[in-house]
Amino acid sequence: MPSKHKVRILAIGDIVGRTGRNILSSKLQGIIEINKIDFVIANGENASGGISITPEGVYELLSMGVNVITTGNHIWDKSDILKIIDDEKSLIRPANFPESNRGRGFNIYKYRGINICVINLQGRVHMTPIDCPFRKFDQIYEEVNTKADIIIIDFHAEATSEKKALGWYVDGRASCIFGTHTHVQTSDETILPGGTGYITDIGMTGAFDSVIGMDKDDSIVKFLTQTKIKYRVAKGNPGINGIIATINGNGTTENITRLIEK
Repeated sequence: MPSKHKVRILAIGDIVGRTGRNILSSKLQGIIEINKIDFVIANGENASGGISITPEGVYELLSMGVNVITTGNHIWDKSDILKIIDDEKSLIRPANFPESNRGRGFNIYKYRGINICVINLQGRVHMTPIDCPFRKFDQIYEEVNTKADIIIIDFHAEATSEKKALGWYVDGRASCIFGTHTHVQTSDETILPGGTGYITDIGMTGAFDSVIGMDKDDSIVKFLTQTKIKYRVAKGNPGINGIIATINGNGTTENITRLIEK
């Protein structure tokens, strides 16, 4: 990779509904300015109504200053997204869905002469049994490693073991890999021996007085009764979870720090 200046990347945890969008709208520019952020990635798969994302939700996040929107298993839950998923390059979905699926699983974005590749992958443990994320990364890496200066992975997965395993698997090839999906920020941010920044889950952006962003009373009823419940997006105590990673010109992570903003 060519020697270029450092890049400060902000990755924002799963945005949950209007509560998440509102807090991000009010805080994002301040976070960018204070922390000298160059590039913003946000997981938006729960941004519209707490499940999936609409075209309107995509454009709202982009207007706030988000550069790339990653997603996950709920990307297909609102059919309206199919209107833009093929053409909107700032929106990506997990690359290891079947090849015939709409949209793209990775893209290369330019920032001041630096090529930043963002890859979205999804886990298989306790989730939909789609294609292997490990082999899919290998396939994408073969395509982009001579083109990209920096490679970032959003690994949308349930099991901590699967996230840890993929982190070790891509060490020295990816610049940074962060987990999403569980909506609970972990405290294991680290730089692996090969220079890859890693954290199991960056958390969520939405109501912290909730059960993973949804109304806590609804969730309690669900667990008590084991019946189908229509979940509502929670509103109390909104906050932002994420990470800030400083990545060197050689594509390795110099520093990774958790973000908790209220």
